[in-house]
Formats: sequence, C-alpha cells, structure tokens
Amino acid sequence: MTTQTSRRSFLRRSALAGTGLLILGNSKRAFTYAANDQLNVAGVGVGGQGRWDLDNIAGAGANIVGLCDADLARAGDVFKKYPAAKPFRDFRRMFEALEKEIDAVLVATPDHTHAVAAVAAMRRGKHVYCEKPLARTVHEARVMRQTAARQRVVTQMGNQGSASAALRRAVELIWGGVIGEVREAHVWFDGGNGPMKLPTDSPPAPPTLDWDLWLGPATWRAYNPCYLPASWRGWRAFGSGIVGDFGCHTANIMFRALHLEQLWNPPPGQAARRIVIRVQAQPSEVDPEGYPRSSRTVFELPARGELPPVKLTLYAKEQPPAEVMLGYPMAKWGDLLVGAKGSLFSSDPWNTNYVLLPESKFDNFHGGPPETLPRSPGHHREWVEACKGRGATFSSFAIGGPLTELMQLANAASLIEGPLEYDTLRGRILNSPAGNRLLHRRYRSGWTL
Repeated sequence: MTTQTSRRSFLRRSALAGTGLLILGNSKRAFTYAANDQLNVAGVGVGGQGRWDLDNIAGAGANIVGLCDADLARAGDVFKKYPAAKPFRDFRRMFEALEKEIDAVLVATPDHTHAVAAVAAMRRGKHVYCEKPLARTVHEARVMRQTAARQRVVTQMGNQGSASAALRRAVELIWGGVIGEVREAHVWFDGGNGPMKLPTDSPPAPPTLDWDLWLGPATWRAYNPCYLPASWRGWRAFGSGIVGDFGCHTANIMFRALHLEQLWNPPPGQAARRIVIRVQAQPSEVDPEGYPRSSRTVFELPARGELPPVKLTLYAKEQPPAEVMLGYPMAKWGDLLVGAKGSLFSSDPWNTNYVLLPESKFDNFHGGPPETLPRSPGHHREWVEACKGRGATFSSFAIGGPLTELMQLANAASLIEGPLEYDTLRGRILNSPAGNRLLHRRYRSGWTL
C-alpha cells in the first residue's frame, strides 16, 4: 500500500470521493442559515490553492459573494469565473464592504497572512475554512484556536486527507488497541528547503501585484521574484518549510490516534497546572532566512490520561532506521506508530492509506473494533454543511490549532540549541527566553490579531 501519489491526483481523488471523518464543533450561528439554506462565502487568496478550494466550496452549494487577492495576474481568471462575486485586493476592505453579506470565509493566502485574515473573519462572527498549516507561528495557531472557540464559529483546516475513509479507519484501529500501547512514533517527509540567500537586487514589482498587501504583517522587504509565485514556502518570513507545510497532512493519523490534542485541552477531570512538551532539533544548518536542507526533531510528549508518554521523531529529507519497518519496504514519506503488538504505517503524504505491520502477523486480519467515527461527504462539503447546522467538521481549529503548534514548534526549535520545554497550557517556552521569542514576531503597523 505504498502509493507514491502526486498532490494534484490526490486532490482530484479527494474531490471525487471525499470520504472520511468528522469532529464535533457546531456553531451557535450555524443554525441561522436553515431558513433559506444559503451560505454566502468570500475567498481570501484565491489565485493558488484557493482556486481549488473555492471550486469545491461552490460545488458543495455555497454562494461565492466576494473574492480577494493581492496578485491580479495570478487570480484574474478566478475573478472572471465568478463574475457575480465582488472583487477586492485587501481582505480588510472586503470584510467592511460585505459585512452583512458574508456568512463564511475561505483563507488560502501564503502562510504568513493566514492568521490575520482568519482571526479578522472570526471576530466578525464568520465561519472559516483555512488552508494548512493554520498559521506561520506557534502563537498565531494558538490565537486562531482560541478565537474560534470564543466566537463559536464553524472551522475547518485544509488537510484534505482528513476526509479519507482509510485515515478514519486507521485511527479507529489504534483507538481499539489493535497494535497495543503506543510509545514511539516516526513521521518523515521527502523534502527539505534551505538554505535561502537574500537577494541583492530589487526590481520593481509587477503592476498587477500589490506587494505591500502581499507582505501583510511580515517585516518590510523589497520585492524580488525569488519569493513568488510558490518559492515563498521556503522563506521563514512567509512560509513554513516542508515540516510546517506537510506536517498537518503526514502527521494526521499520528496526532489523532494518540489524542495529542489533549495536551492542549485535557479532558474534564484531568486538569493540570502545567503540561510540558520537550523538543530538540538537529538541523543540517541554522538558517534565519530559510529552513534547513534536512533535520531531525525529537519530541518527548507526556501522558494523556491513561495513554502513555510518546517519543515522536520528525525527519525532513531523512528517514528512521530501517528496523522500525519490521521488514516492510521503506517509503519516501511516512507516518509510523509503533505499538506493543505491532505497528501501523501510512506511506501517503496525505495519510489516505495504511498497512498493519508486521505483514506476517496481520496478513489475515479482518474486522477489528466497530466503526465509531462518521464518514465524510467530502472535506469542503463537510464544512459547508456544518456551517448550515448539518453535521460537524473533523478538522476544526480545536484539532488543527494544536497540530499546527506542534509543527511550528519544530520549526522554531531548528533555530536554537535545545532541548526546549514548551508549556502547552500557557503557550510559552519555560527554559529559554530566546526560544520563547521565536514563538511569534512583531507585525508591521496596520496589521494585528
């Protein structure tokens, strides 16, 4: 089951099939749409991944009323595709102008403007679908989760593999004890990024690009084509590197199956004054502008109720030792949970497949625990329906926020000598003032959470 799937083919499969998982989190505002069953959606950042999200949201029955992108050349065809939607370049102006028309918002900008756009929408009481990772910094992801809870809006992070039946079943098998107690996990990505070198020239920005708006809250720097259209992912100022970019996909089964969200939200009766994650990164180099070419990051994750502590290792352009595969072929990507009775492995970057190891033990495995998680009508449709008060989302910010925090904590750790001790309840690094400063950054004037 080691499929090597292209991103485009996965997204196409997901749009056509769209089976998967849900998590509770309905909004007090969702039920206001029952009268006319009309959900008016505005899109922020629609020239890249946002165009695919927008098409799926519209295909799920939503009405597109506003479109916003700072790059008219990249998004121009999307504006033409939805002529009834009012066009904007600044989402703040769009929210002001269409305040009474917008029910929900899609955010698919580069990572560095996810939080300011999504939080602005949620503070206005709008439901939000936001691409992964939820935010570029640990603090931003935390604020997004807290704002969603406070505003009681319907949210969904864009890790579309969450809608797959295989991911859902993998989580159920681990919850059901099929591989036994899990104390070790490995997640690896077939990619690195840096180092990145700042350009020395500053040509004028294209007339179709509002560079100041594109920068958003990021510290000012002159335009250069080395940042666009897609290379922004490798720059710390704008993107999240391979760990931040794909961690919310490839670590999805691991995070859910091990109930790691409980490190941020302990169940009733298990309240704690402090919950500490220990993290240490081993990057190939320390690059303040970009991400390392390769890295290995080790997390020591504490117990969650009756679940034991877990040692989690993330690898970028590296792989775990071959013996952990129990004779199964090593894959370029992996999400591996090592249990007392066996292991569960997903080789797909989006976690849409799995296999139980060793194969000799589970060759005739059938049945297992009953299905306890509802299936999804599709990742985008799930969000649209939940906004209307029908059903709920599986990848709400209650899950997406902590998952993003964990991945961005790994990115922060790659800049400083560890180990670092991170208090999930307070959102602070306890043993390093320098490390604590890496959890967020100062915004430019005019931009705020």
